[in-house]
Amino acid sequence: MWLNEFEIVLRDRVIPSGAIRIENGRIAEIRNEPVENADISGGGRLLLPGFIDMHGDMVEQEVEPRLGVHVPMKIGIAELDKKLASCGVTTAYAALSFIGASITSGVARSEEHTSAIIDTIAGMKDHLLVDHRIHARFEVTFTPAIAMLQKLMDAGRLHLISLMDHTPGQGQYRDVELYIARIAKERGMSVAQASEVVGHRIAGREGQGDVLNALQDLSARAQANGVALASHDDDTLEKAELVHGLGATLSEFPVTLEAAKEARRLGMHTVMGAPNALRGQSYSGNLSARQAYEAGLLDMLASDYHPASILPAVLGLSELRDGGLVTAAALTSTNPATALGLADRGAIEPGLLADLVVADRRPVARVRATFRAGRMIYSDGTLSQRWH
Repeated sequence: MWLNEFEIVLRDRVIPSGAIRIENGRIAEIRNEPVENADISGGGRLLLPGFIDMHGDMVEQEVEPRLGVHVPMKIGIAELDKKLASCGVTTAYAALSFIGASITSGVARSEEHTSAIIDTIAGMKDHLLVDHRIHARFEVTFTPAIAMLQKLMDAGRLHLISLMDHTPGQGQYRDVELYIARIAKERGMSVAQASEVVGHRIAGREGQGDVLNALQDLSARAQANGVALASHDDDTLEKAELVHGLGATLSEFPVTLEAAKEARRLGMHTVMGAPNALRGQSYSGNLSARQAYEAGLLDMLASDYHPASILPAVLGLSELRDGGLVTAAALTSTNPATALGLADRGAIEPGLLADLVVADRRPVARVRATFRAGRMIYSDGTLSQRWH
C-alpha cells in the first residue's frame, strides 16, 4: 500500500512531498517525491510517526466517570482506546495508581480495582486498536504494593514504574497553602478542614520511617524484569540524585528547571505533559514544558490527562527551537521509543512498524487518520483513497 503526497517527518529531515510504501505492517520504502496510482493521497498533509504515550491517567476516569459511578470496564477501556486512536496515539502506557486507600477516595485507586483494570486490558489486548501497556504509579509510602508489583512483573504485565511521593510540602505540592486551597475546593471543604486532612498526610509520611530499603529492592526487581523505572515530580538536585541512584532512567514532570538540569546531567530522560506544553504553564504552578524545551531539557511529551493536547503541543513546540518539526516530533516518537526500549517503532523508516499519524496544521491542529502496524485504526473520512 502506498501513502502519497505527504509532508513526511523523518528522524533527521522533512520530505516536503513524498510517499511511503507499507508491506506486512511495516514501512518498506520511502520516496522523496510523489508516486503514481497510490492507494491513499494525503493532499500535502503531515505524516508523523505514531505517538508513544508513556503516561496517560485517563483509564481510571473512563471506568469511573463520576465518583462512585462505575461503567463496565470493557466499555470504558474500549472507549478510551477509540479516543487514543483518534488523537494519534499508537502505543499507550495506562498509568494506574498503587497508592493505598488512606490517601484516596472511592475505589478507583484501590488494589482490587486496579488489578481488575489490568486483567481487563490484558484480556482485551488482541481486540484493541492501540498497543496498550501498563504503567504503575507507585506511591513510595505504600510499601505493601511492592508484592503486587512483583507479581505483575513476573506475569509480564508491567512495563513501567514511576516512583511517586505526593506528600504535601515537597515535589508537585511544594506550596502547602496552595495545596490546601485546592483540596478545599475539590472536596467542598472549609480551609480548616482541608488543613486537617493535609496535616494527617504529612504526619503519615513522617511516620513511615526509612523506605529506602524497600525502594532499592523494588528497583533491583524491576531491572531484573526489564521494567523501566521513572521518578516523578523531581524538585531538588538531591532528589534527582537519589532516584538516579535507585536506577531511575526517566524524570517525569520535573518541578523546577534546576531538577531538570540535574536529571539531564545524570543521563536521565525528562518527560513533561502535553497539556502543560500546549498551555505554556503547569496547572500546579511548576515548571513550564515550553521553558524546559527552549532550554534543551525536554526529551518526551506525555498526554498526562488529555491526549488531544499531543498534536498541537508538538506543532507549537516546533516553532520555538532550531530543529523544527524533526526535533519536536521526536518528543512523542523516537525519544520515548529509545527510552522505553521499543526498538520496532518510533520513526518513519524502512523496517519499522508502520505506526503513523496523518494530521492537519490549519485551521486547527487535528488528527485526520491513524495507522498502527499498517492498519488504519482511525479516520475522519477526509483522506482520498483509491478503491480497488
